[in-house]
Amino acid sequence: MPVELKMPALSPTMEEGTLAKWLVKEGDTVSSGDILAEIETDKATMEFEAVDEGTVAKILVAEGTDGVKVGTPIALIAGEGEDVIAASSAPSPAPAVEAPQPAADEKPATAPAPTAAAPVETPAAPPQAASPAASEGDRIKASPLARRLAQAQGIDLSTLRGSGPGGRIVRADLGQAAGGALARPHAQPQVPAAQVSAAAAPPQPFETTIPHEAVKLSNMRKTIARRLTESKQQIPHIYLTVDVRLDALLKLRGELNASLATRSVKLSVNDMLIKALALALIEVPECNVSFAGDQLIKYSRADISVAVSIPNGLITPIVADASAKSISAISKEMADLAARAKEGKLQPHEYQGGTASISNMGMFGIKQFDAVINPPQAMILAIGAGEKRPYVLGDELTVATVMSATGSFDHRAIDGADGARLMKAFKELVESPLGLVA
Repeated sequence: MPVELKMPALSPTMEEGTLAKWLVKEGDTVSSGDILAEIETDKATMEFEAVDEGTVAKILVAEGTDGVKVGTPIALIAGEGEDVIAASSAPSPAPAVEAPQPAADEKPATAPAPTAAAPVETPAAPPQAASPAASEGDRIKASPLARRLAQAQGIDLSTLRGSGPGGRIVRADLGQAAGGALARPHAQPQVPAAQVSAAAAPPQPFETTIPHEAVKLSNMRKTIARRLTESKQQIPHIYLTVDVRLDALLKLRGELNASLATRSVKLSVNDMLIKALALALIEVPECNVSFAGDQLIKYSRADISVAVSIPNGLITPIVADASAKSISAISKEMADLAARAKEGKLQPHEYQGGTASISNMGMFGIKQFDAVINPPQAMILAIGAGEKRPYVLGDELTVATVMSATGSFDHRAIDGADGARLMKAFKELVESPLGLVA
């Protein structure tokens, strides 16, 4: 029997994707690890690799098709010695059809009562434990690429569940583990039934007499809309703002850039603020947390997600363990991450996870704003523009370069006093910036 290749879940948030391009054609022989197609997810365009050897018998979904649900068969692979013609003529699997659900104000139809005098109960089957990755004897089933990446990232394959054929571990499973989806399962807060029914209701057609153009939402924009709506509905935000003098930091940045010129490194203010936030989170660990229902996840390092604007929306590449890195290392890493983010070439572990976020809109002249928390994180720092302002220093009125920084905190996980301590630590690090290079 031919093996079905199904639309993979290349990120924890992916529900559907666009089959952007096939890199093989019917009749091609493929081996484990070969790249079969490019798939546009909600965050990036990623490569889909083969996990078994065989011949492409039939392509079920044409390239350029969007809205392909995760788990939908997209191709058939004939095994060794299998008749490719017979495999390609096999009937395509019919898509699963969901049973119609009763409307909110309707009562579900009830079956006729049994004629027996006493009701008969069917015992419920015991819950099944989540099975680990399928194995062949003592050998864990995983693609060669997944094995190489797992070794490089220090991920134990025995702790993962494979999403490939037969439970085989593929690269996407490693991305989920690195992003924390498998390693740190977070309990999801329950959503009121009214919100669920409202969200499930089909959108009403938009009508207007104003000349307009209707632009179809990309997968990324759909995900941004859904996640930010959930964040504002479910997370009680508290906002704390401080004004920070930048003069000392700007002076230090100029001196560092002069000394780094021969190494072709140019530090930005944002690079230094990433470092400052990371150090502040280590100094105030009560803010380096995530709310997980009946648990509080406390992180032992500061991984900073940095908001980067790209043509189709927003993505947050991560500077891992930023408190332990030099500012020049952060600068180089951010330049690489931002460039690949704009090309849609980030891997899932490079933008999923993180312990806190920073969003800088100072380059647009924005003085101050309140950023929306990116769950499951519990805080995000919004940076405004540095500008000359009257400033009282001691008992004297002077002029200083000042920026406003606003922290948004998840009040379920972080008390206001702890958030204030974090903002105070951040302000002190920026105003006395030698601590950033100590």
